[in-house]
Amino acid sequence: MPKLNALVAGSTGYIGTQLIKILVKHKHINIKYLCGNSSVGKSIVSYDKSLSKYKLPKIKKFNKNLLNDVDVIFTALPNGEAQDISKHLNNKNILIDLAADFRLEKASEYKKWYKQNHRAVKLIKKSIYSLPEINREELKKYNIISSPGCYPTSILLPLIPLFNKNFINFKNIIIDSKSGYSGAGRGVHKKYKNKNLYESLSAYGVGNHRHNSEIDQMLKKFSKKKIEVSFTPHLSPMFKGILSTIYLDLNRNVNMTKVLGLLTKFYKQEKFVKISKSNTLISTNDVINTNNCLISVCKSKFNNKIIILSAIDNLIKGGAGQAVQSLNNRFNFPETTGLI
Repeated sequence: MPKLNALVAGSTGYIGTQLIKILVKHKHINIKYLCGNSSVGKSIVSYDKSLSKYKLPKIKKFNKNLLNDVDVIFTALPNGEAQDISKHLNNKNILIDLAADFRLEKASEYKKWYKQNHRAVKLIKKSIYSLPEINREELKKYNIISSPGCYPTSILLPLIPLFNKNFINFKNIIIDSKSGYSGAGRGVHKKYKNKNLYESLSAYGVGNHRHNSEIDQMLKKFSKKKIEVSFTPHLSPMFKGILSTIYLDLNRNVNMTKVLGLLTKFYKQEKFVKISKSNTLISTNDVINTNNCLISVCKSKFNNKIIILSAIDNLIKGGAGQAVQSLNNRFNFPETTGLI
């Protein structure tokens, strides 16, 4: 079987270089083009020395003619730029976007949260928000695939099965998430240069973080009722990893044992979602450098409440790894190809 030719746009960011590190080991992928703006003409090795042992193309500026030579395009670009690329796709192109350009189903919601008009409105309905464990069969029908944000990945995987079975009170969900600083991109060092990035913990986007939009959108699909989610992210003094702590009120006749049983059964056949024994105090260190989501159901001091811990590597399961997982499903490759 011939390899698929791939283009990676936004190749020099943390997500971009992580994606390349996965793709060079993927037996069905040939990296045809690496694209960037300020990095044109440079070697990707300038951004990640671990790639020095691979023969990779020099970085070039994207132009639409490159699409004629590739099968799959990964975009790890600033929000809005994948929309422009999407308008030039040909019939054989598959676009997998790791930014937010096709995560929201309404252009008005995109404008509300991202403060810019959507420039490819007609293509929104031709795209899919892809959580492979939830909708892997459906995503095979689409040529524009949107990878979820890192925080939502850690939050939606434990919550969707519980919403689907009406196990929890939808109106009092509190989520506290902590991420490594790589989630803020390479510019984080300049942005936080006077805030002692490596020794402090900072809350941000309190009450209005953009990822609220996709969390609410997905959970509403499974609740059919009004939901109230309070989500607060934090930037932590570690390079990568996310730990989300989720506080839930249980519905009548539901207890921690039932919640653990449901999650265990739901993800029993999954390669990348692991359910720990109850009350296991998991950490980001348990998932770093993997495409895994590790979930632990913990008791609260109140009988009608539980606390769920969910850990992922933000650059892999929350980014590049999940994008490759979607690629594998879209092309009917074994889902673990390039990921384990």
